[in-house]
Amino acid sequence: MKTNKIIYWIATCLLSLGMLQSGIFALIKSKEWITLVTGLGYPDYFLTLLGIWKISGVIAILIPKVPVLKEWAYAGLFFTMTAALFSHIAMHDISFKAIAGPSFQILFILLSWYFRPADRKIILNSNQ
Repeated sequence: MKTNKIIYWIATCLLSLGMLQSGIFALIKSKEWITLVTGLGYPDYFLTLLGIWKISGVIAILIPKVPVLKEWAYAGLFFTMTAALFSHIAMHDISFKAIAGPSFQILFILLSWYFRPADRKIILNSNQ
């Protein structure tokens, strides 16, 4: 049980730091992020959406209770990162940096979701 909690918090901290950092850079529309997103074929205003989604997802995952909101946040971050990975591959941008970033974030999302404590999960009633 203690090992699960350690895995959860390490994965959740790495996920949160990565998403928060990239969310902030997206919101401030750093030159690097504009180049990245437009290079993948997306308009630069897409950065505002990505920034809001990532930061909101981190907040939802970190706040106590509200397990349904956490499920949506995990799903949204998973879809965002799998879309990023697919976008890089589709545009033949298969450098280590382009593939590793989304891949590690997907790994952290899955580990955080799987090892989350019971009070952060939706408990389904098996009597229904």
